[in-house]
Amino acid sequence: MVVRLTQIQRIGALIVFLAAPVLAAGQEWVSSRGAYRDALGTSLNNYMLGIENEGFSGALLVERNGEIVIASGYGWSHRESQRMFTRDTVFDIGSITKQFTAAGIMKLQEAGKLDAQDALGKFLPNVPPDKRSITLHHLLTHSSGMRDIFGADYSVISRDDFLALALASELRSEPGTRYRYSNAGYSVLGAVIEIVSGEPYEQFLFKQLFEPSGMLATGYKIPARDRENIVHLYEDGKDWGTMLDHAWLPDGPGWHLRCNGGILSTLEDLRKWHHALLDNSVLTGASAELMFGNHVREMPDREVYYGYGWSVLDTPRGTRLITHNGGNGLFTTDFRRYMDENTLVLMTSSVAERNLEKYEKKMLEIVFPPAK
Repeated sequence: MVVRLTQIQRIGALIVFLAAPVLAAGQEWVSSRGAYRDALGTSLNNYMLGIENEGFSGALLVERNGEIVIASGYGWSHRESQRMFTRDTVFDIGSITKQFTAAGIMKLQEAGKLDAQDALGKFLPNVPPDKRSITLHHLLTHSSGMRDIFGADYSVISRDDFLALALASELRSEPGTRYRYSNAGYSVLGAVIEIVSGEPYEQFLFKQLFEPSGMLATGYKIPARDRENIVHLYEDGKDWGTMLDHAWLPDGPGWHLRCNGGILSTLEDLRKWHHALLDNSVLTGASAELMFGNHVREMPDREVYYGYGWSVLDTPRGTRLITHNGGNGLFTTDFRRYMDENTLVLMTSSVAERNLEKYEKKMLEIVFPPAK
């Protein structure tokens, strides 16, 4: 059953926000769904309420100069129970997961347990000749030549069975010669993390990255969560459920998804990760420099480069943007760090038929007004 907002329900959903006064500098408006402040926050909230009225469901956080301008949810997180999206709703970050896998590799490099230039054969037995020149750097930058995927996200497959598929597969290009996005390559990196650390992937990330950053709602299975706070997705108008309602291994997703996607998080936890990276509190400056380096050009006609789990480019304003998004056709999440403008933008959408790129473009024009 698809629950649609009636006019009365729309009015009820909007009234909390529309009743807010015009804010003076430094003032903040708070509701059960989130908060916003000052003129920019008010403008962003009004825009988000407009697209919510069109059927958008999701959340937005914008931070500027270390201060949260807006952090709020919009629309339904579960239509059937009429549960609203809030700033605390848990959602899938998709391929944003890759930056945590990359950071895990950096932590092991800092500990002297591996080097990004190490060949795959140092960690995996019986690597075939065509893959012996693949390095961790190649996997991190999507230049290994490995295929993108080997199976469906929610196929239950063990690490060893996945690695057997990956090593037996035919490469699409010679290692180190070109950029070819590979989800599977990041799952191989996750296997290396387990082999070198001697710990399960999620446990290693939680101890080394999430817990030190205060990201206690982030992960696959470790966080203690209220399942009702996890967003539901919809396919052809039918409730697809949450990610935890689909086939996983006891400790997380199968290895077609693990380490390359599927991590669950919140707006606030991703904001904490942004600050942990700014402060070099979980990674050294040298590791951060590698993570955000212009290693491999993604497209021949654009100056967009892939670092380690991040895309790096210049904005039309000539400022530096470090970014990554994720999605599975049912949701989209975007993580944007405007480094020279001290601005963070996090946005997620749980409505596949609502084009996040279109909505986000207009939202960003509010954050960065076009020059007159």
